[in-house]
Amino acid sequence: MTVSRGVLWDSSAILALLDANDADHERAVRVAREIALARRPSFITNYIEVEAHALLLRKLGRMLAREWLLTGGLPVVRALPAEEDLAREIIARHSDKNWSLCDAISFAVLDARRVRRAFTFDRHFQQYSRIEVLGLDG
Repeated sequence: MTVSRGVLWDSSAILALLDANDADHERAVRVAREIALARRPSFITNYIEVEAHALLLRKLGRMLAREWLLTGGLPVVRALPAEEDLAREIIARHSDKNWSLCDAISFAVLDARRVRRAFTFDRHFQQYSRIEVLGLDG
């Protein structure tokens, strides 16, 4: 997979896509179709996998969370130690932001692998201006 032209999916996009009652569900379906039509490789990080499983477990229940985890279909890109270190630097440099470590690791992976797109409904990704945010922009 060539991640540089790909799209990182955040846990908020995964939840919105799977939860028909989510306020962003229709937009998530539309954006997911657009990503597929553009044939952009999609992926998650190992940190997003953990975060999404916990979110799905809490919001949609054990069965769906388990099914998604075991058959999710999105390739998992493992964050490298250097990217984890970069995430800590990002948090240190941006003391005015309430970014989680998972968010910062996403930013670090995006930067290190020269990926410019993220599918998310998390406004923190908009605050990190190097990223084209799919989902929130319309």
